[in-house]
Amino acid sequence: MVADNPDWLSDLLESVQVAPPVRSVAVLARILKEQFSAVDVAFLITDFGGNAVVRLTGAPEEGVTGPPEKLLLEGTVYGRAIVSQQPWVGSPEEPGEGAEGKAGRTKVVVPVSDRGDSIGLLEMTLPAPPGHRTLELLGEAAHALAYVVIVNRRFTDLFEWGRRTTRLSLASEIQHRLLPDSFTCDAGPFIVAGSLEPAAHVGGDTFDYTLNRTGLFLSLTDAMGHDVRAAQLASVVVAAIRNARRAGLGLVDQAEAANAAVVEHAVQEHRVVMDESAQVKRALAEHGAPAMVTGQLLSVDFDTGRTAVINAGHVWPLLLRDGRAEELTLLVDLPFGISPEASYRVQSVDLLPGDRLVLITDGMLEPEGEHATLTELIEETGSMHPREAVRAFTQSVLERTDHDPRDDATVLCLEWSRPAWSGRDV
Repeated sequence: MVADNPDWLSDLLESVQVAPPVRSVAVLARILKEQFSAVDVAFLITDFGGNAVVRLTGAPEEGVTGPPEKLLLEGTVYGRAIVSQQPWVGSPEEPGEGAEGKAGRTKVVVPVSDRGDSIGLLEMTLPAPPGHRTLELLGEAAHALAYVVIVNRRFTDLFEWGRRTTRLSLASEIQHRLLPDSFTCDAGPFIVAGSLEPAAHVGGDTFDYTLNRTGLFLSLTDAMGHDVRAAQLASVVVAAIRNARRAGLGLVDQAEAANAAVVEHAVQEHRVVMDESAQVKRALAEHGAPAMVTGQLLSVDFDTGRTAVINAGHVWPLLLRDGRAEELTLLVDLPFGISPEASYRVQSVDLLPGDRLVLITDGMLEPEGEHATLTELIEETGSMHPREAVRAFTQSVLERTDHDPRDDATVLCLEWSRPAWSGRDV
């Protein structure tokens, strides 16, 4: 039993470590079942849209190849546990079932999260109601489970399969590879959360973020076009920004690298037809105008909240401050790919404790094409965790477009609580 073994968590992780990656969660679930004398144990993973969970263990077979069965979150104990990030304890009975033979049994649903990223849920049926200490131990087990998933998803498609309640198109597959591994990062002094709802014909949106010792970098881009062509163009611009950023270069150099990469991509794309004007016209008719990507690049200083911003032809962000959301009317430079000679200006925004900065693509404004609805929603969701707020934003777009948006709807939200730790603190 757990209570009799102070090293139970170390023993659990050691057992998982020697298991094949595809069986890691199943091994952990089996050990938890033994340690807590549970009737059953299951891990449910959150799908891409954040609206459902999929049972990965506790099912007849983990390696099934058909579409995963999704359990909707809205109005369920699963949704309550994810939104509150607190354990749910109650009856294990399903609607319509009697309680015969189940006296004393208790269902426990525990969030599986890491730094605010909602990975899924640990669901257990215990022989008796859990005490305070048991719930603490289950919380530790759920945290360990989060690390097990994060580590082992590098080696198997099982977790990816579970997150895909609908099959992705080729363009969507490329697009998802460009996004950060975790859509949410809760680091205490700040929280960043993103959400992307792709159109039926992917529009090439991306978002990205990363931390270094002294600050936070964010980007949001929108590649022109649809489907694989837009996804390819998005790949070029995201790779260029990351490459410059990882070389230690600043925002201007990142923007210039992105612009040069998109210009070169356009040249390569049309080089084969550059000799004859008729061929050029035919190429433009088939492929549209030259490659273009709009975007915003940001760098936030941990010590002060001072935020440097570059706006490359993109939709203005919105700032929620003291309960009121307003556009930040930034100076607008050329989108990436318009001109090899384009230059980019760094602008400054000072974030105050309690501010929430919301970056969007134009798909978030469908179908009205105005900020009014989104502005109201940002104000209404100001008390929500950013993880839940961004999901509410994209859900609103789906509802307004009858679940058929014409363009990708993407949002990246930064909540600034206070000056953060910096490199000298660690």
